[in-house]
Amino acid sequence: MLRSVSVTASPALAVVPAGLSVERLRGGLLWLTGFAGAFVFVEPSPYEVASLIALLVFAATGLALRPGLMPLVLLLTLYNVGFSIAVIPVLDAPKTAMWVLISWYLAVTAVFFATALGEDTQRRLTLLVRGTMAAAIVAALAAVVGYARLIPELSDLFLRYGRARGTFNDPNVLGAFLVFPMLVAMGRIFARRATLRAALLLALFSAALLLSFSRGAWAQAALAGALMMALSFLTSRSPNERARIFVMAGVGVVLVAGLLTLLLSVETIAAQFWERASLEQSYDVGTFGRFGRHVLGALLALDEPFGIGPLQFHIQYVEDPHNAFLNAFLSGGWLSGLCYLALMLLTLVLGFRFVFVATPWQPLYLAAYCTFAGTFAESLIIDSDHWRHYFLLLGVLWGLIIASRPYLSVRRRAQNGPSRPRRVPALARRPAAGLSNPGRSVAQPG
Repeated sequence: MLRSVSVTASPALAVVPAGLSVERLRGGLLWLTGFAGAFVFVEPSPYEVASLIALLVFAATGLALRPGLMPLVLLLTLYNVGFSIAVIPVLDAPKTAMWVLISWYLAVTAVFFATALGEDTQRRLTLLVRGTMAAAIVAALAAVVGYARLIPELSDLFLRYGRARGTFNDPNVLGAFLVFPMLVAMGRIFARRATLRAALLLALFSAALLLSFSRGAWAQAALAGALMMALSFLTSRSPNERARIFVMAGVGVVLVAGLLTLLLSVETIAAQFWERASLEQSYDVGTFGRFGRHVLGALLALDEPFGIGPLQFHIQYVEDPHNAFLNAFLSGGWLSGLCYLALMLLTLVLGFRFVFVATPWQPLYLAAYCTFAGTFAESLIIDSDHWRHYFLLLGVLWGLIIASRPYLSVRRRAQNGPSRPRRVPALARRPAAGLSNPGRSVAQPG
């Protein structure tokens, strides 16, 4: 039988500053990693540094890799093995080796987040999300300030091609990054938690998202937001909750429409908005346009089972594939392409299984799942394979799936009813007490 693989440090390695507990240190590093995710100007970025420190500290002070994470580990490993094989013929090309190393590292971070959330799940998840929300506030403020040229000296730093990029290299990544914080704010509004503050955050993130002028991020936000509203409605536990979600969703749509109208009243924003809203940009159409390249790339992938190597597609076809699935096939061959597709589909299908499981972290789970679903869709038209927040979401989802399994057992027993009538109510009323198992480590809700 598979057992958890645990890494525990010797007492010498577990030394921390006086007055600072190991768990507080871990929690602080998770917050810092989430916060650093907004600062991606260079590689390695502050995110790589913060996540590496967090990973090393967790490994030195105790980290358990559970059997349930083996599909994630296996698929990510094979996905990167394909890149490692395909890069060999093009190692002398610029940045190819670094691209593969970054892919490996980001895969490791996904496994790390999934493993870290296996214990003390509620507390660690809360800290990680708080760090991410703080990062989103900074990035969104930088985007708005830069676009409005409130601080002229910083405008060039926060803009690219006249589009807001905030603290990111690319406006498209800024827009995609903001979707998860937007959904977290929506969840707080639905749950009546700090409604006014959540509404203000939602307005800020929406404004920055619009000013990124990223069509893919706009579509992702619309899809993920609609899915979030639908799943929140379906998972609510009372008619009053459903009525509130329905009303707040309607109010939210009206307010977002009002914000959009207000922003579009600015002539420069309106002109750029309608230009970007067109579905037929000059770089989208034609033989070597975005969608033409998809066809050419698919035909090329069929003829190259081992791929053509990372960063090679634009040499033949002017631009990158702008399709994460196609890029996996071309950069790493059929092995990488099939594993990436399998990983995305497995995460969507397995993740949906736990959408309706009542857990202390269900609202955050819904936000992560809906954002991942939106990222899946956007990946069809953009290269998302090195997005830091994608791997963070991937790890968070898998970590919460593993942590939610005991709650799924409770739900099944409750549905079966008569077979074990006494244990179900006790577990349902006090899930934390029912999750203790001396044989293996499982999540303890905070």
